[in-house]
Amino acid sequence: MEPLLELKDVCKEYPSFSLQNISFSVPPGSIMGLIGENGAGKTTTILLILNEIRRDGGTIRIFGKDNIREEVAVKEQIGVVLDENCFSGEFRAKDVNAILKRVFKTWDRDLFYRYLSDFSLSENKKIKDYSKGMRMKLNLAAALAHRPRLLILDEATSGLDPVMRSDVLDLLLDFIQDESRAVLFSSHITSDLERVADSVTFLHGGKVVFSREKDELEDQMGILKCGASQFGKLNPADFLRVRRGEAECEALVADRAVAKKKYADFVIDPAPLDEIMLLYAKGEKS
Repeated sequence: MEPLLELKDVCKEYPSFSLQNISFSVPPGSIMGLIGENGAGKTTTILLILNEIRRDGGTIRIFGKDNIREEVAVKEQIGVVLDENCFSGEFRAKDVNAILKRVFKTWDRDLFYRYLSDFSLSENKKIKDYSKGMRMKLNLAAALAHRPRLLILDEATSGLDPVMRSDVLDLLLDFIQDESRAVLFSSHITSDLERVADSVTFLHGGKVVFSREKDELEDQMGILKCGASQFGKLNPADFLRVRRGEAECEALVADRAVAKKKYADFVIDPAPLDEIMLLYAKGEKS
């Protein structure tokens, strides 16, 4: 099945940062989590997908179309939610409806107002008087009301309380019940991605560390823990990253089952996404 979003060898050069050969794809009916520490390139990648900045190399195809040559056609079918309010604080929700019905051919006024009702949002209250959670819900309503096929979120749950975050995640799961749709979800909150993502792409230093099915990651990767004095007796080639402390060392292994057979006397735990990120950000190559 053709992916709804596909990046191949995408590059972007800045004086102090470069995005290098970014490749991943998002199939229909799925949620992909995009993770990485601050400055890893997540937002740059999203801006390249949206053609808000121009790539220096590679290709980006959305619904099988080039995202630059056929920008208008693909953006008609994309919903976007960023970690900031994209509407003037002086606007009201009814003003958002009046504007966007002129932007999107497929704008559905009734659906937009249904989301306002579901989210308990007043159509007459000024956006500047909304809480952060309310503004995020308005952005979601606006992103979904033209019935997009691809939903792109950049830190959309950041700063929300647990109840609102849970509501947003449920909305994403409902969205992909239609298997012609997909979601790209960039977030620092790895527990959210562990709950809803089907696959994960991890960026570090402007490069893709991996792009894999989430269940495969959970089944295979692990963290070996041992005393600092013991680590010197182990084979460094067996580890992806290492974090050394005065008393204890932690080492990331690609295959937990294989590592358990070789190092049966050591504790090797499953590797959650936040620990994988931490080992790449704070650890070192073995």
